[in-house]
Amino acid sequence: MNKILGIDPGLGHTGWGVISKQDNKISFIDCGVISSNPKENLALRLLTIKNGLQEVIQTYSPDQCAIEETFVNKNPLSSLKLGHARGAAILTCSLNGLNPYEYAATLVKKTIVGAGRAEKSQIAMMVKTLLPRAVIKSEDAADALAVAICHCQHSAINKLLATV
Repeated sequence: MNKILGIDPGLGHTGWGVISKQDNKISFIDCGVISSNPKENLALRLLTIKNGLQEVIQTYSPDQCAIEETFVNKNPLSSLKLGHARGAAILTCSLNGLNPYEYAATLVKKTIVGAGRAEKSQIAMMVKTLLPRAVIKSEDAADALAVAICHCQHSAINKLLATV
């Protein structure tokens, strides 16, 4: 059995989700959100993300980690903040021996919903369908679970292609 940690990075709210995969079956383990205080400075907010993910990794001991790639927003400052949060998440995974796999948001959406421009509510609905026992605490947590599911799908495809 493999445990996969999915991460949906954000400076205000970083979603995380842990699933297990055995053969072709995926199962829900847990999910949640790490929220930082917008009144704190950037360094403290990034430390909140790092500490929160550290706790998740220590609690669930994932075998693999997947994170959503940064997309360029219309607001460059928002993109920079997202990049900082992503960097904190990637560093935390790396410090814990996990090499994060990265997936574009459009690929995650297409894998889960079938359309690269799916709404957050559609993603949450499909994640709930794929993981019927999931107790999804927020859209950010649903997105993180979607990233983990996307990794399961694409890592299986890549293994098959490697044997050809």
